[in-house]
Amino acid sequence: METLTLIIIIAVAVLFLFIGYIIGKKLTDSHWKLNLVPDIRKQAVKQSRAVLGGQFSEQLAPYLPDFRWSPTEVRFLGKPIDFLVFKGMDEKDIKEVVFVEVKSGESSLSTHERKLRDVIKNKNVSWEEYRIPEDITKKD
Repeated sequence: METLTLIIIIAVAVLFLFIGYIIGKKLTDSHWKLNLVPDIRKQAVKQSRAVLGGQFSEQLAPYLPDFRWSPTEVRFLGKPIDFLVFKGMDEKDIKEVVFVEVKSGESSLSTHERKLRDVIKNKNVSWEEYRIPEDITKKD
């Protein structure tokens, strides 16, 4: 008889623990959904707008009044640098190639952009010509 009583007490205790777990989970999920999810969504939208605004501004930069170079001499790359400027291209006499990274607001150079800037400033830049093999371009 004592064994049966012990089994019943353990079963009731497990049942109460399980019910407590379910109630706690529901309360936690409700708190999460009601209080935290809206803030997370607002932050995600704000961040997305900032990124899209920055990308839009980057591509418009050559047409803004204080941009130093002629828009017809600018070529957009986007990654890893925003623009290459071919100074003198309008006159068919290129004198300089300028790498331009556009930033807006409080943004700063990424680690990758800083490394690229340093490579360019240290003049670790070269020219190479690649010729396509003739067997690829031959017409049969």
